[in-house]
Amino acid sequence: MKIYYIGVFRNDPKPAHELCAVNDLSSFSFFQRSTVAEFLTFFSTNVAERTAPAQRQDIQEQSYTFHVYGRSEGCAGVIISDHEYPKLVAHKLLTQVMDDFLTLHPRAKWANGTVKLDLPSLQDYIKKYQDPRQADSILKIQQELDETKIVLHRTIESVLERGTKIENLVERSEGLSAQSKMFYTQVRKLERASQNTENIAHANWSWLSTGKEAELLLLHFIRRYYGDCCIRYLR
Repeated sequence: MKIYYIGVFRNDPKPAHELCAVNDLSSFSFFQRSTVAEFLTFFSTNVAERTAPAQRQDIQEQSYTFHVYGRSEGCAGVIISDHEYPKLVAHKLLTQVMDDFLTLHPRAKWANGTVKLDLPSLQDYIKKYQDPRQADSILKIQQELDETKIVLHRTIESVLERGTKIENLVERSEGLSAQSKMFYTQVRKLERASQNTENIAHANWSWLSTGKEAELLLLHFIRRYYGDCCIRYLR
């Protein structure tokens, strides 16, 4: 079980803006981390923007679950974990994070502009709650959440407006580097075209000349989707 990211966003007015965040990318190689961090922020921004006040959502995308909690003050909290992390623990932690944030930073501080704020407790939370058993203190103090009130989505695209595609959001994003955008485009092409290992073996890999970071992240992606057996076709 793993927590990768905790962040707080202003989502009213739109567009959503990341106010503070912390991540733990220790499970990724050094060369992957900058691109992974960009995409975690990108996807979190989009799901926060589409979360209504008092709404709780769990959104599954690839190997990750985005736990989201919207507040009436015009902000939302996002935790990204693996699928195994208990969703009730994640939402208990989101409640605590948002309470901490709003106590320290009332709306007047962040209602306008693109400010970045500090929330020291985030570093403690992302370390402490890697072990969900650490949530015992929260579970004892707070009333149990009703699981039926947490809306589950199977993909991020299911929370987007009808007709909106992730590819279009990636292309328009100012928060993603050119290399990250290129990587995403090529991987989506590979995902659609590679229905078996033979297609993977004969795919066009010339774009990997963009750098070692893209190559390592691609191998990570293929391992997640197709298994280690496919990696030998690339070597």
